[in-house]
Amino acid sequence: MPAASAEEGGPPLATTELRCAAILQEMPFAVPFPVRVRVLQSLIARDKSENHRGEQGHFLLGPQIEVLVRRDYIYEDAFEKLADEPNLKLRLRVQLVNVAGLEEAGVDGGGLLREFLAELMKTAFDPNRGLFQCMHDRRLYPNPAVGRVPGYDSGQATRHYGFVGRLLAKALYEGMLVELPLAHFFLAKWVAPGRGDLDLHHLASLEPARLPKPSSSSRRITATSLTLNLDFTVVTSQLGHSEVEELKPGGSSIAVTGENRIEYMHLLADHLLNTQLRQQCLAFRKGMEELLPGHWLRLFAPHELQSPVDVDDLREHTHYEGGYSPEHPVILAFWKVLAGFDERQRRLLLKFVTSCSRPPLLGFKDLVPQFCIHSAGPEPGRLPTASTCMNLLKLPEIKDETQLREKLLYAIESGAGFELS
Repeated sequence: MPAASAEEGGPPLATTELRCAAILQEMPFAVPFPVRVRVLQSLIARDKSENHRGEQGHFLLGPQIEVLVRRDYIYEDAFEKLADEPNLKLRLRVQLVNVAGLEEAGVDGGGLLREFLAELMKTAFDPNRGLFQCMHDRRLYPNPAVGRVPGYDSGQATRHYGFVGRLLAKALYEGMLVELPLAHFFLAKWVAPGRGDLDLHHLASLEPARLPKPSSSSRRITATSLTLNLDFTVVTSQLGHSEVEELKPGGSSIAVTGENRIEYMHLLADHLLNTQLRQQCLAFRKGMEELLPGHWLRLFAPHELQSPVDVDDLREHTHYEGGYSPEHPVILAFWKVLAGFDERQRRLLLKFVTSCSRPPLLGFKDLVPQFCIHSAGPEPGRLPTASTCMNLLKLPEIKDETQLREKLLYAIESGAGFELS
């Protein structure tokens, strides 16, 4: 945090600066969200400056890590090449290899890196890989039974969680917003103090079915009348295996009663939220903190990172080239089509052009380079293409809204890679 500058050899902070630093550390949510975003950006910029001191600033100059990965084995190749890389703060220069074994066209000016990290996160968090699993609302959290997944013994699983944490932090470090439907309690563990343990209040986001339903207001359950037919054990069923674990010594012979029900609920929450996930979450958070220290992450609450695609904001901060202008018939048709897209389709378009499906935290005014639409010529049969390095949409001159919508949807939903441009 800024308060550490004097300890790092910088000039001592003024009293006002010390007060601001203390507020950010102790009461971050008293500071407006945009200010906290700017603080994080300045911290990362300063860290990059320190890490790349002496370089000349061009993306092809200075120390960098070169990575050649096969698109169909993006996670396996990335893990092999980057899991033991000592300094992921260095620039990553990525070259993708297509299914035919040929290097994909394009110089990595930033777009390939963004696409690589986005696809890597998508693959790493895929429940079919075994590291993460879905909750009732399809949000993701670490797999409690990862040790039973073939290829992930306890030591290997820890390495993989650390690797995924490092690469997610790398994406954030490079200014990306990776769209991942993560469980709220898992996000809360990133910013919780100590080992990241959570209490009973977070159980609802993991296991709502385990919470007791409220009784009628006209009835009160007394300690002597309560009979739950429960004991101090929990049954876990994962990958075809069922296992009974005691929540406390001798728990299998201790019945849950009205007198000890509160203890039972706290022990159950501790087991589900902490004990069975501790090694996975600690490894993940340790990996993240190699690039983003914990006190940087604690500037934000999980819900603050959720933001829809604001079409009006995007339109206001879009640049036009190649003969297009805000009043050009094709551009007017484009914005009408985009306004009719649902949220999923808007995010697909944003990912198609920028390689990231989420808008900048503070809006499209912070998108660098600026979102740009360039004429691709009067060829109505041609598909829209994109150059993600430049956040550039190459739009054919199609004035008919129906035809333009069809072409856009075909392009953004095709799942094509960087070579589409």
